[in-house]
Amino acid sequence: MATVHGQEKAATLADVVRVLDGFYPPDTAAGWDRVGLVSGDPAQPVRRVHFAVDPTLAVIEEARDAGADLLVTHHPLLLRGVHSVATTTAKGAALTTLVVADLALYCAHTNADVATPGVNDALAAACGLPADAAPLDEEDGQPIGKVADLPEATTLRDFAERLAAALPAAPVGLRVSGDPGATVRRVAVQGGAGDTRFDAVRAAGADVYVTADLRHHPALEAREDARGGPPYLIDAGHWATEALWLDGSAERLAAAMAQDGYDVQTWVSRLRTDPWDFLVTTRTDDDSEGPVTAS
Repeated sequence: MATVHGQEKAATLADVVRVLDGFYPPDTAAGWDRVGLVSGDPAQPVRRVHFAVDPTLAVIEEARDAGADLLVTHHPLLLRGVHSVATTTAKGAALTTLVVADLALYCAHTNADVATPGVNDALAAACGLPADAAPLDEEDGQPIGKVADLPEATTLRDFAERLAAALPAAPVGLRVSGDPGATVRRVAVQGGAGDTRFDAVRAAGADVYVTADLRHHPALEAREDARGGPPYLIDAGHWATEALWLDGSAERLAAAMAQDGYDVQTWVSRLRTDPWDFLVTTRTDDDSEGPVTAS
């Protein structure tokens, strides 16, 4: 805490929001997005800040039980219009829990995607790309995604296995399209849903594209256009590709508040908010046994 005329002064929510807005300016968010302060009194004191990807009920309860004053999430709670906040709905129960617990909520979504450092920098680092990776594309006038060369070429399988080890564990893991022995050097990334950027990936000359939420038709068309060659595709999961950002953001906030003279503690949730719980794989025609369940 800061000391003013011999008395300790706690950081307020407004103090913390000012720093977060500096990291992730709201006006850099996509036009359809809803970011910034969702709940809370700007005058309330903040001593502990909890970070997570999603403002799920479990995450909110975890933050409340940990004594947090502010929950910072990547995904918005109120992205689309709601007409009731009754506790009979999940969003209503979430808002009620936040308000009753005096737990503020702040969301940094696409403005964290385009920030430097931001979500895509963390994913690029997990892929082994250099810190000066170039932007992959542009959205609403802001650079988004990253593309760069690996220090050394590798195979698609080895690259995917190293990436899997760097990501937080999720039941579905990584889905990969391409020859496992194919050589990859140039890597493009976008955290979260990214199957609208295949043109940018091809223009960047990427050997492999790491993203998430790849839908059947766009992915199939991209592979058809590639005639089996690059760019190869890795769907690494929405939650996993964005969870990497949390630790760095929490560390930056704690350091910035300390520089201003405030003792604000930060904590990163390890709750997995990936919606999938287990994976059942199917055998190939050469296998004699049935499905395999991976937990």
